[in-house]
Amino acid sequence: MSDDDSALIAEIRNGSERAFNVLIDRHQQAVRGFLRRLLADASDADDLAQETFMVAWTRPGSYRGEASVRSWLCAIAWRKARDAQRAWFRRRAREARWAGDVEQIAAAPSPESAVVDRALAALPIEQRAAVVLCLIQDYSHAEAAGILGAPLGTVKSHVARGKTRLLAVLGGHPPSRLRRFDGTGA
Repeated sequence: MSDDDSALIAEIRNGSERAFNVLIDRHQQAVRGFLRRLLADASDADDLAQETFMVAWTRPGSYRGEASVRSWLCAIAWRKARDAQRAWFRRRAREARWAGDVEQIAAAPSPESAVVDRALAALPIEQRAAVVLCLIQDYSHAEAAGILGAPLGTVKSHVARGKTRLLAVLGGHPPSRLRRFDGTGA
């Protein structure tokens, strides 16, 4: 088994389940982390991560080698999340018309995480995706642009605006894992 992700994709194209399992082991955490930051429900994020890897298994030929395999997987995950959000909004509007009310559930594992997650949830999904990729998952602006299928300038704008909005919501004092937003940390 090769350490090179492109070689893994070649092996997956030939039907290697072992190569596919290695691909999952290498990139599952990054894909799930990205989706969990985008979506309010962790189980929805986990489901979409599985769907992302199923696309990688069933359509490995869609990887063209223009970016890293991780970026390719995150791009698939982004499209899945965007489609899921669109479906959710359509369903929510339909339920609101029929029932007149839709419940909102907010749950968070820790106070600091809850603050960050609520602040992120207040951002439009495009800004949220750019912020999560660039400021939390350490992708470059160019990599994020590739993942999101957006122009580089648009991604930079989303990150800047999202950062400004997050700092406003967080009172200018972000929790420790987001310190670099305001230049006070790593």
